[in-house]
Amino acid sequence: MLEGINKLYGYDFRDYVFSSIRRRIWHRVHAERLTTISALQEKVLHHPDYLQRLLSDFSIQVTEMFRNPDFFKVFREKVIPCLREYPFIRIWHAGCSTGEEVYSLAILLHEEGLYEKSILYATDMNEDALKKATLGAFPLEKMKTYTGNYILAGGRQAFSKYYTSYDDCVVFANFLKKNLVFAQHNLVTDGSFNEFHVIICRNVLIYFNKRLQNRVQQLFCDSLSSSGYLVLGKKESIQFSDFADQYQELNGEQRIYQKIR
Repeated sequence: MLEGINKLYGYDFRDYVFSSIRRRIWHRVHAERLTTISALQEKVLHHPDYLQRLLSDFSIQVTEMFRNPDFFKVFREKVIPCLREYPFIRIWHAGCSTGEEVYSLAILLHEEGLYEKSILYATDMNEDALKKATLGAFPLEKMKTYTGNYILAGGRQAFSKYYTSYDDCVVFANFLKKNLVFAQHNLVTDGSFNEFHVIICRNVLIYFNKRLQNRVQQLFCDSLSSSGYLVLGKKESIQFSDFADQYQELNGEQRIYQKIR
């Protein structure tokens, strides 16, 4: 089925962690009230709507504003002072999901006086997630948690100044969207599209096998400027990759690395 999806639609999941991809396939089998993977394969290869539902299962959308506040606090303390030296800042947030962490970074840059000279490219393979991210609208019920995260991350304003409430949702301010570019990009099959001073890709590589991880690490290394910063998730590392000697560790706990070659 994965071979067929790749050949017919161009989505390549063959090098995802097998146990994870298998679990999601069986979830979709049961959700569609089928009994076998073969039955799901027939549906997916002939009916694009089935494919879209399976793609949603494959694209895990776990995110929140200022997720892991300690990371944003360390980023503010360790990386921001170096970014001040650049006349213009390009940041790539790969695997941005529905955009909560991208807006969080925009807020951080705004508070540090760097947003006006920054552009944030936020990409994901999931088109539906990107549509939600572009709107910048999130459930009102989550704002209490997000406000707490913001404070722990070293936020300097009233968090509510960044959004407007509408019934059961909030919409983030237009000035935060001004320098955000949301675009579809597949880390598995697509190439580099710019040179960046910072690349953030947290909690994506854990779903890839070793071969695919190295492929994506090559992409990141090719896309980073000299002395650029790579940020991974806490369960991810470049330590055992083919590119470990290309970086120095800036903060091991938060997986922040600086390119040295």
